[in-house]
Amino acid sequence: MSDENDFFGPVIYSYTREQAIEDGVLVDVCYLSRQVGLKFHTAVTTAVWEKYVKVPTEVPWQDESGRLWDVLWMLRMAIQRQRKDADTILYKLLVQNTEAPAEEITLKCVCGPGDKGEPVLTIMLPDED
Repeated sequence: MSDENDFFGPVIYSYTREQAIEDGVLVDVCYLSRQVGLKFHTAVTTAVWEKYVKVPTEVPWQDESGRLWDVLWMLRMAIQRQRKDADTILYKLLVQNTEAPAEEITLKCVCGPGDKGEPVLTIMLPDED
């Protein structure tokens, strides 16, 4: 078989990472992830952005860049602690969404191929794909 289309048939539909960012399904966070030391293009899901990056009205003393920095920095620390190659990492961080003390949450990061086959990072809730 000379071509994947011979085996699998023609592609019926594809949805690219670029389209997901344009549609708001993913939020591109490369502007800060590079500063944190992450080498690959990085995005977070809208669910992560809404729950853990966007500043709730109950904590007006915080800002989005600081909250995003925490999400990205803790990912970097988790990657450094990783002892083997893995395409998925679960990691924890503290997030304060109310006046109550910060709570520990778990996020998942998947390293997979981007639109051109390059490695990309996607940060999501543990139950997201």
